[in-house]
Amino acid sequence: MNLDELKYCPGTLAEGFNTYSQSCLRNMFNGKKVSHVLPYQYPMQSEEIAEQFIGNRKRISISGVQEKLSFLLEKNQLRLTNEGEQGTYILKPIPGDLKKVDQVPANEHLTMQIAKQVYKISTAENALIFFKNGAPAYLTKRFDVKKEGGKWGEEDFATLAGKTQDNATANFKYEYSYEEAGMLIQQYVPAWRVEIEKYFSLVVFNYLYSNGDAHLKNFSLLESSRGDYLLSPAYDLLNTKLHVDDTDFALDKGLFSDGFKSESFKKNGHPSKNDFTELGKRIGVAETRIEKLLAPFLEKQPFMETLVSRSFLSDANKREYLLMYNTKRNYLLD
Repeated sequence: MNLDELKYCPGTLAEGFNTYSQSCLRNMFNGKKVSHVLPYQYPMQSEEIAEQFIGNRKRISISGVQEKLSFLLEKNQLRLTNEGEQGTYILKPIPGDLKKVDQVPANEHLTMQIAKQVYKISTAENALIFFKNGAPAYLTKRFDVKKEGGKWGEEDFATLAGKTQDNATANFKYEYSYEEAGMLIQQYVPAWRVEIEKYFSLVVFNYLYSNGDAHLKNFSLLESSRGDYLLSPAYDLLNTKLHVDDTDFALDKGLFSDGFKSESFKKNGHPSKNDFTELGKRIGVAETRIEKLLAPFLEKQPFMETLVSRSFLSDANKREYLLMYNTKRNYLLD
């Protein structure tokens, strides 16, 4: 990408910026003036940089298939962490083994921004950042690291469900339903009536935006300053269908533990508003609230289309992204 032609903030996608906006700098970098260009050559073009990245990747403890690198902010510049240092950012470069790999960072960035700005879902702070050659990477700020040092307690839903690689199959993080996952919130969160609504909205969002990899390790509870646990900010949101031919849901049982399907689901092969209404009832969302929580996902969202148009996806993938959204929304409305 030509970095001299930026017209939108690579963080918020706000118009009229050729680098990060003040709002992005405040939320993402604690107000420090950070460049949207990393002080690194692209690893594929530099053997020395590649070795540094490989060494960093071995140390980071965050699970997942996609390459993740640990960064911290030193004065006004991001850099790879050294051994023994606590990173405060995670960098995800262009991955391998997928279709349209060069679009993955822009896809995740866009999807996270839509969740935050359009649907008011709490998300991890994030932005796009670029190597010196213009190759994009996705950057996210860690929410489990305390400002004064140390880390907040965090448990992902696979752990809460008692599933590990040692006691389950290799697909342990997929062997569940979203209904059962919702019940984990009731079990472990004292203020579950508030948090269950956030979870419900996130499940609907993942369906509407074709995130077919919302498995148990992509939901977590996070320790609060009061010492209790709440649903963590959302993370790892992206339209996976742009890159792999996956199903509507990551969890193999789908929405329900008993395989319930509405009549429209049986007809179309995809869930509708009725299925999500049933999910809301089963996981304890107040019936008077379900309609209100679903409304933003059923309505046209012009600002969402604006964000897609400003995103760093290619023009062809912007069109495909919107087509997938409109298809899913039509299923929801059925």
